[in-house]
Parts: sequence; C-alpha cells; structure tokens
Amino acid sequence: MSDILDYIEEINPDALYPTGLEDAIIGMTTGIVSDGVVVLDHEKCVEIFMKRDGMTYEEAVEWMSFNVTGAFMGEHTPIFVHMTNHFV
Repeated sequence: MSDILDYIEEINPDALYPTGLEDAIIGMTTGIVSDGVVVLDHEKCVEIFMKRDGMTYEEAVEWMSFNVTGAFMGEHTPIFVHMTNHFV
C-alpha cells in the first residue's frame, strides 16, 4: 500500500484520503478537471468499517454516506467508486 501512497504523494502532495481507509485506495484520477484526486472503492470502505469498527452492513453504509462520502474537503476531496464487479 505504501507504493500507491508514495506515487500519489509524488503526483499530488495535496491529495486527501480518509485516515484508516488506505486499503480501499484503488488509484487516482488523471484529467483536466480532477487530476491527482485519490479514488477509493466504496464497498471496500464499508467492509473496513464492518471489520474494524464492528458495524453492521447497514450501519457502515450509513456512516459512509454521512461522514465520508458526504464530506467535501475542497478540490482534493477523494472520489468513491462503486465497482461494477460488486453488482454482478
């Protein structure tokens, strides 16, 4: 995991990500509008909250909605992706 964090730091030292959810980082953006923004797997974040904090699935999804994905931290706010393989 430190390799991806080192790479992100090199590309965008101002990139933000939620502490404790590093294992859910799947990459970063490249583009005109949002270059160097950290991208996390939403479902992996939920799994981390369930395992680490003993939350039920519903509690973890609600926590994500109100406290993580709903938090705007400026132009470097991380992006959370619902991976398509979770829907198959």
